[in-house]
Amino acid sequence: MKRTVLITGSSRGIGRATAKKFAIEGYNVIINYYKSKDKAYSLLEEVLSFGANAIVVQGDVSDRKQVEEMFKKSYEKFGNIDVLVNNAGIADMTLFTDVTKEQWQRMFDVNVNGMFNCCQCVLPKMISEKSGRIINIASIWGLVGASCEVHYSATKGAIISFTKALAKELGPSNILVNAIAPGAVDTDMIGGVSEEIREVLKEETPLGVIAKPEEIADVVYLLSTEETKLITGQVINPSGGFVIV
Repeated sequence: MKRTVLITGSSRGIGRATAKKFAIEGYNVIINYYKSKDKAYSLLEEVLSFGANAIVVQGDVSDRKQVEEMFKKSYEKFGNIDVLVNNAGIADMTLFTDVTKEQWQRMFDVNVNGMFNCCQCVLPKMISEKSGRIINIASIWGLVGASCEVHYSATKGAIISFTKALAKELGPSNILVNAIAPGAVDTDMIGGVSEEIREVLKEETPLGVIAKPEEIADVVYLLSTEETKLITGQVINPSGGFVIV
């Protein structure tokens, strides 16, 4: 029986690359998007061209009812979800003194509550089957913090603590929970950054690179494999050495 992965926020960036990686590896793929419908369906065409089975499910992960409907449709189609990748997230650069209550709340609603909603919806079946992988996308700023991104950093730090605690709770059910904390990745989130700043980021990275989404996707996939069956509660930091902890 084919294994199935659900990737939130998979219409672009790391999520898109991750969907393609799992498809190539033979998984059924559940593509989730909130607003980027055209990108989600273009991804579906790519995934199907690899010979994989896939569906697209729209939903705002911060809305519990929409998340429940997303999982209902997913189970109806594939019967099981073996891997959940909590990738959906938003970012924002604002001085902390200028962050509004609405900005703060929305950041937590998507980045943290979205992960909470998806985990609660996937876990009953995973626990009953004593099998599953949950991979949460955090950030190096969740490890060390970023100036002018306090609200973003706070959510990514919460993801890391959530991951460690949930891994301890789910270990007896043979469910592995890990987080990935990338550094600078060549996605829409740094798309507006000047070439000068990109060069600074490279210079501050020991490996001298800005990661490609596909390189992060490789790490996500690795955590779903049998070779990593003893790894849980960990924060993997594929940042090229930008942050070493």
